[in-house]
Amino acid sequence: MRYAEYRRFDAVGLAELVAKREVTPGELLDVAVERAEAVNGRLNAIVTPLYELARGRVTEELGGPLAGVPFLIKDLFQDYAGLPTGSGSRAAGRHVPSRHSEVVQRWLEAGLVIFGKTNTPEFGLKSVTEPEAAGPTRNPWNLDHTPGGSSGGSAAAVAAGIVPAAGGNDGGGSIRIPAACCGLFGLKPGRGVLPAGPSHAEHMQGLATEGVVSRTVRDTAAMLDVLTTGIDLGGPYLPGRAEIPYAQAARRAPGRLRIGFTTRSPIGTPVAAEAVAAVEETVALLQRLGHDVEPAEPAVDGQRLALDFFTAWYTSTAATVAELRRTTGARARDFETDTLLLAAVGRSIRAPEYYTSNHRWNEHARALTAFHERYDLLLTPTLGGPPVRIGELDTPAWIKTGGRVLMRLGLLGQLAGTGLWKQLELANLAAVPFTQLANITGRPAMSVPVYRTPQGLPLGVQFVGPLGGEGLLLSLAAQLEAEHPWAQEEPPL
Repeated sequence: MRYAEYRRFDAVGLAELVAKREVTPGELLDVAVERAEAVNGRLNAIVTPLYELARGRVTEELGGPLAGVPFLIKDLFQDYAGLPTGSGSRAAGRHVPSRHSEVVQRWLEAGLVIFGKTNTPEFGLKSVTEPEAAGPTRNPWNLDHTPGGSSGGSAAAVAAGIVPAAGGNDGGGSIRIPAACCGLFGLKPGRGVLPAGPSHAEHMQGLATEGVVSRTVRDTAAMLDVLTTGIDLGGPYLPGRAEIPYAQAARRAPGRLRIGFTTRSPIGTPVAAEAVAAVEETVALLQRLGHDVEPAEPAVDGQRLALDFFTAWYTSTAATVAELRRTTGARARDFETDTLLLAAVGRSIRAPEYYTSNHRWNEHARALTAFHERYDLLLTPTLGGPPVRIGELDTPAWIKTGGRVLMRLGLLGQLAGTGLWKQLELANLAAVPFTQLANITGRPAMSVPVYRTPQGLPLGVQFVGPLGGEGLLLSLAAQLEAEHPWAQEEPPL
């Protein structure tokens, strides 16, 4: 098989070829590795090649619904036993898990052939993938721009045709943001739907969940079916069973839906004309398909939600830094300055303040639930504007320098409580103000690639669903995909 033929198939299609013995897993792996070798030098999507490990695996008898399909995992949370999980950090490279994470175990049981790990910002903390440890990942549609973060390495690899789908996770938009930047489909499942074990009960206090980025809706559906097989007996939740398999939901018509849409940033920051146009074009498409679509938004205090999100982000970062320093002997210089600043703010947050902030998640969820009592789905831009240029969101040197001084003096926590700090926080979310709602509330959400900017850059739109709405989102996404096929659009690498 040559690359041009390989690129025509999604993961489900490749698995069907293997099942029919029209191609072998080894032949698929050879094409995937050849493609990776051809383009990864420009993209920096794969940071840990596992080619020999994969070549050993394809000599085995592989079973499962996706047997023989090449696959990449994200180098964050997705542990492969015996191999370091780098997490985009110099500090984490000494961590070698003794067990596969539950999602990796399920991918292997499904027959996927894992042949590499993909780049991520340090600990997944940013909406761009530009870690100091491995360097920036670039967008296949324009190498000067970001593929988004934190699953940017996976998204770049899928968009570039190395694999049809790859592992991701999403704690504040980290599946949806890179999907929107790279012209891919990205669905964040609801809280508790997918396992996080065995090293975690849940990721980032419940903000984050596992998943994939993919070129086709049916690949994401197939992956969800794989990842929801069985129960993580050590996990904190007994997930509710989907009404029908997700693959079947993706083949079912969604019916006539009530959809409320908004292009207003929930934190009051500007929204670029391209992001507005993406929603407006999607509204017109939805109306042509017979859906009832009107302007509406949930009665959520967007700025309060953003600040509550940051409280969780800071405290989680502080805990991560402390744990690595304790267990691996990592020193301050092993972490990026931005990470140390976030951790210092996290340490300054008092327990009652953290508890109150976490308790407000319920208020945000109830407000979104009230919206979903009237509307099936919420439609927004995924991003505040087109994918930014590499380096555009770098923390200014003066902020880093001032932050380090305040950190040494023990004054950073005092600054964190001021109005100036609040302005800095909200400005930091201006590029991605729409995605945190689904993480705080634990609701499923997806980014759908139905728009290109006049410059040819992808720019997705987001749909947020109700509790248990993964199947509904897949049904609508498949309908949009049929009307606006995007899977065979290929970047000009």
